[in-house]
Amino acid sequence: MGLTGNSVAQPAEFEPATVPMEVRKVSEHVYYVLGQAGMVSTANQGFNSNAGFVVTRDGVVVFDVLGTPALGKRFADLIARTTPQLVRRIVISHYHADHFYGLQAFVAGELQVWADARVRDYLASDAPAARLAERRQSLGPWVNERSRIVAPHTYLDADAVFQLGGLTFRVLRVGPAHTPEDLMLLVEEEGVLFVGDLMFAGRIPFVGDADVSAWIKAIDRVLAFKPRIVVGGHGPASTNADAELRTTRDYLAYLRAQMAAAVEAGIDFEEAYQRTDWSAYAALPAFAAANRRNAYQTYLSVEREALGVSK
Repeated sequence: MGLTGNSVAQPAEFEPATVPMEVRKVSEHVYYVLGQAGMVSTANQGFNSNAGFVVTRDGVVVFDVLGTPALGKRFADLIARTTPQLVRRIVISHYHADHFYGLQAFVAGELQVWADARVRDYLASDAPAARLAERRQSLGPWVNERSRIVAPHTYLDADAVFQLGGLTFRVLRVGPAHTPEDLMLLVEEEGVLFVGDLMFAGRIPFVGDADVSAWIKAIDRVLAFKPRIVVGGHGPASTNADAELRTTRDYLAYLRAQMAAAVEAGIDFEEAYQRTDWSAYAALPAFAAANRRNAYQTYLSVEREALGVSK
């Protein structure tokens, strides 16, 4: 699989990303790039997720690095155009390909990559190699045979606080939720909270193997912080965190309630899906691509719970 603790990607190692990407400023020191709506595709070159960075007088802190080495290179170049400060730390929200494959493009040195301790379980499984093979097919030439999985330097088994350049950063463990290893990053003085895929602003979330009940509880924890600005893993940053997070939360709660009722009534998935009124969500981006899969995964999860069976 080619795990590396750090790596330097030369431009020739992959086809450059040409998809439009621009830096958006959300507060005095905080910026992000906004991925396109919808699912990963060759049309968007894998650029469907967000990544952010915080510029301090002593260096840059990055949150997520996008979904291909090529996109990571574009992102790194945009950071360099924004500030002469070097990237000192990267916090990865979770180890889904669309959020960490860009690590390969970031230069070594004093840079440190942080992730949740439960990433170890993911890296020790067959999943990274399987996903990398899939992305080489679906996102070639931006992910190719030279693409590799980059492991973090630091695995967090508790919340962490650090200071850099006069700003205070809180790294918060909120998994299991969207994934077992979810992390958030709070820029305390500016009230900006990066929440990764706990929030999908303006689109249907991707559930996958998520623990939906835990995800809902994690959103409640985010709401308790009352952030001034929240930046999710997908969709625009929001100054109305309550509304955006509740949209994701309400969808997840509805999804689970409908599938749980079907399991309890002994209704099979096909019938349950057809019976469910999806009209409140059908117009949202990614509905056609994600909703049925979300419902099926949730149905299976609730069914396992009812049978007392773990994954």
